[in-house]
Amino acid sequence: MIELVFLGMGIGLLSGFFGIGGGTILVPSLLFLGYQIKDAIGVSVVQMVFSSVYGSYLNRKNKTLDVPMGLVIGSGGFIGALSSGFIVSNIDDKMLEVIFLSFAMFALIRLFFKTKQGVAQKKVNRAILFFIGLILGVLGMIIGVGGSILLVPILVGFLHVDLKKAISAGLFFVVFSSISGLISHYLSREIDFYSGAVIGLASLIGVYVGIHLKDRVDTALQKKLLVGFYLLIVIYLTKRIFF
Repeated sequence: MIELVFLGMGIGLLSGFFGIGGGTILVPSLLFLGYQIKDAIGVSVVQMVFSSVYGSYLNRKNKTLDVPMGLVIGSGGFIGALSSGFIVSNIDDKMLEVIFLSFAMFALIRLFFKTKQGVAQKKVNRAILFFIGLILGVLGMIIGVGGSILLVPILVGFLHVDLKKAISAGLFFVVFSSISGLISHYLSREIDFYSGAVIGLASLIGVYVGIHLKDRVDTALQKKLLVGFYLLIVIYLTKRIFF
């Protein structure tokens, strides 16, 4: 339990700082500890509910959360994630790990592209935002990452959303996708609620610290740290799958 508590605090800190649901680092960490991929995904989904709800509350309080945009994307994510549990139950474990690696590689490559400074945020049709949320809800919750691992690069790279606002939107999106994903996974197979709840409650401490650090760190440094974070994930999963 002590290991889960410390893991939860670390996951929460990264979740708040980078605007991720926590699954991006939690799933590889649980794999490292000996969990099977499907069990790790289930634990991750439970944890994400805790960290994303609390983190979004803090972002809203700090006025860095675009609620209208988040609601549109989140609604799509909620509907998309409803099918995730059933899909996971019918996918091979190795394939799930390959999909996870693909997510991390996409996010890493996209962040290497320089975004133009001073460019106005693009106005996008709500239907497109909803569709983006729908697709990310399905894909993200299949591997237990909430979808923000792809949403943040999309918002920053294609829609020119400020990085700090994109991170807040990414965490808010996870609220919808994780709750929906939890329902779907619960109906499809057994979930380790105990481990998920312990990690989730402990993550609240880390989220609080991560949110405050996010709003005080320079955007350029934050992006470099995010790139380094994804790079570590890619290296670990590549070694695990192919070597």
